[in-house]
Order: sequence, then structure tokens, then C-alpha cells
Amino acid sequence: MNLKLILRTLGMLLLVEAVCMVPSLFVSLAYGQGDWWAFVFSILATGGTGAILRLLKPKVSEFYAKDGFALVGLSWLAISVFGAIPYILGHAMDSPADALFESVSGFSTTTASVLDNIESLPHGIIFWRSFTNWLGGMGILMLLLAAGRLAKPGSFHIVQAETPGPYVEKFSPKMGRVAKLLYIIYAGITVVIALMLMAGGMSLFDAVVHALGTVSTGGISSKNYSVGEFGSVYVNAVVGIFMFLCGARLSAFKLIFEGKWKEAIFEEETKFYFFIALISTALIAADLALTKTAGAWDSVLLSSFQVSSSITSTGFYIADYNKWPLFSKIVLLFLILMGGCSGSTSGGLKSMRALLLLKSAKLEMEKILHPKLFAGAKLNGKVVSTEDLTGVHSFFFLYIAVIAVASAIISLDGLDVTTTVSAAVAALSNIGTGFGAIGPGGNYSGFSGLSKMVLSFCMLLGRLEIYPALILFMPKFWRKSNI
Repeated sequence: MNLKLILRTLGMLLLVEAVCMVPSLFVSLAYGQGDWWAFVFSILATGGTGAILRLLKPKVSEFYAKDGFALVGLSWLAISVFGAIPYILGHAMDSPADALFESVSGFSTTTASVLDNIESLPHGIIFWRSFTNWLGGMGILMLLLAAGRLAKPGSFHIVQAETPGPYVEKFSPKMGRVAKLLYIIYAGITVVIALMLMAGGMSLFDAVVHALGTVSTGGISSKNYSVGEFGSVYVNAVVGIFMFLCGARLSAFKLIFEGKWKEAIFEEETKFYFFIALISTALIAADLALTKTAGAWDSVLLSSFQVSSSITSTGFYIADYNKWPLFSKIVLLFLILMGGCSGSTSGGLKSMRALLLLKSAKLEMEKILHPKLFAGAKLNGKVVSTEDLTGVHSFFFLYIAVIAVASAIISLDGLDVTTTVSAAVAALSNIGTGFGAIGPGGNYSGFSGLSKMVLSFCMLLGRLEIYPALILFMPKFWRKSNI
């Protein structure tokens, strides 16, 4: 393993993170709330550490597969640790565990928070929380790639380790160009959302914060009661529609940009994603209307927004769904577990894996009926290899195993079953907002320090698709090998 190259790249990453703290410093100065010095010190500490690491001179400048996975795992840990400094120095929270929890939540695009009064925070801190969402949505290493700072042989391994989903598409031989195009599209969508929200009456600050949380499907808000605080059908529609669109593949936006509409829209995973969302919206709307939880029209509005938020693991809310019928909550839980499309900013298992699990189950039943049938599962007209199916099954097992282990540890806090299990699911699925005490209007302040550390680790596991984080704990991984 090329440890010097990894540390040197980490140095560049920290320098970029220091630069990314500058907008929050400007926001702090603009509002004059006294937290500017926290960002000045954080920028100096983060940038200084990065500059020191940049002094390392690796003998080989090529990334191998192990280097890519190590870099991804260590980089997300590093940016989370340094990203916690403004919270402590800005007196947003006194506990390092709480600050790290908040930082991990931001970068992993999870809405989980230990704060019970977000609106009392200085504007600089609020903006930093939302901006970490935006950075984590696309991936900060992808930002380096887009900026041409990872133009080294083997950089595809980094993209493979950081991009959510079972498959990573080789868009073109020049990954840097693709990353740059995706970031331009990503930033463009952010601007469009912000402008549309301002047209709906939001202030510039609130519009930017919610645009950052929407496009990244991170869900961090500047308001205690999330999007529901604004009470606007127009705002709900803008946020709900763009949340859902951003839960689709990022590559779909690239294809649309290139004029390949049919290829983007009629891809099998995308159709499955739209179908599940449509059916879920209809079921919840019917449940809310029949149980008289809400009127017919309100049922449609509430269900469509919450389905969009849940399936994309965004975590925004406009109503207290803790008070909804059990059937509706079960549907939302299913959506949280499934998540959006592979290669998107959303969390969860991903629609691709859910679709392949269904196809695999159907294939097994067909083999029972027809033992001599050797046809494999197909996706987009192509047979899915046994190796890929095995990978999906293994990931699903690990996903459920992590939820079970995390729930067991969190249960030591003595909280109710609904809060305990949904906290593990919400953290691993990168949605943050769950049920019980962590539902709409709730937070994670009631959990112990141990539980917060476990949940922080689950958030990183969810964002990195489990393997890049877990693999760091394997002794074999650290043995010398150029593979």
C-alpha cells in the first residue's frame, strides 16, 4: 500500500476542506454573530495540517485498488474530524462526541442531529452544516477529481470506492472530465432550486440552505420544523420534486444534458424507482384519507412529499408522520431501507439492489417449478452475472447485520424499541429522521456517547456502502500488496 501517496492526497483533501470553510466565514462576518473566529481557527488548523501532509514525497504516484479504498475510508474520517472543529469553537455544542456526530451527519448527508434548537445557532454554523451536506452529496474526493487534483493512474479505484451503488459506470476514459461535468450539473441544479425557493418567498439564506440540502438529499434545514416551518404548498412542491429527481442516477442528468432522454428515463432501475414511489404515494394517500388523518387533497400532498423524502433518504418533513397510521409508517420504513438509485446522492440499499433481489427471488422460484431452467436474471436486457448477484446478496446480509448489531448496542440506553431500531436504520440509510423520539421535531440528544459513536460509524458505513469502511478493520488489508 502506498501510504505516503494516501497521506499526501489526504493533505490536499484537508486543504480543500479549509477552502470550503471560507464561505461559512463570510456568512458569519455578514451576520456579525461572533462565530467568525471559530472558522478562522478551523481554517488555519485544517489547512495547516493539510500543508504538512503535502510535504510527503511518495516514490510511486499510482493508485491501486487497496489505495483507493484506504483513501476513501480515511478521507471521510479525516474531513469529519476537522469538520467538527467549528461546532466546538462556535459553542454550538460542548461535547466532542456531539460535534463529531454532527459533522459526520452533515458530510454523510444524514439529517441526524443532537441540536434541539437549530434556529438559535449563528448563521455561519447553520450554513456550515448545510454546506457539508452539499460537499458530501457528490463526494469530496470527486471534487478533487473534478478539479484535476487526482489525475493519477488508477484514480478510477477511488471513484469506484466512493460512488454509491452496486455498479460504477466508466463514462469515458477521462474520469476527471466526467466528474467536472457532473459537478457543473450539480451546482446548476442547486442554483435553480435556490432561485425557485426565493420566488416562493424564502429569504436568500433559507433558500440556499434548503437548496443545498435538497440537491444533496441531505435534508439539513435552517428551521427547527424543517420545510414544514414555511407552510407553503409551492415550497413543498419545489423541494419534493427536486428531492425525487436528485434520487435518480447522477449519470441520468449527464445523459439528458447530452440529449439522450430515452436512455436516461427508460433505464430499468429508473423505471422501478418511479414505480415504487408512485405506488407508495397512492397507498399512503389512501391510508391517510380512509383513516381521516387528513383530507383527500392534503393526503395526496403529504404522502407525495414524505415518499419523496423517504425514498431519497433526504429527511425533510412537512408533517408529524409519527401520528400517521401504522400502515403508512411501515411503507415509509420500507422506502427508507430501499433508498434511491445507484450512483445518486441518496442512501439506503439502492433501488438497483432491491430490483436485483426481486429478480433473484423470482429466478429461484422459477427454478423450483422448472429445475432444468438455466436462464439468469436480466437487467436492461443483459444477463446479470452470478458474481454480481452474490455481491448484492452479501451486501444485503451485511446491511441487515449492521442494523441488528447497532440496534443491540443502542438498546443499552433503555429507549423504546421504535426509537432504538429506527435510529440504526435511519443512520445506516443516511436519512437521520426516523420514528419515535427521532421523528419529526425530535433529535438524538437523548442517546449516550457510545450510541452516538455507533450511529456516527453507521452513517459513514451507509455513505460509503459499508465495504470501504469495514475493510479498514481487516488485518489482511494492511499487508503489502500492489493490487
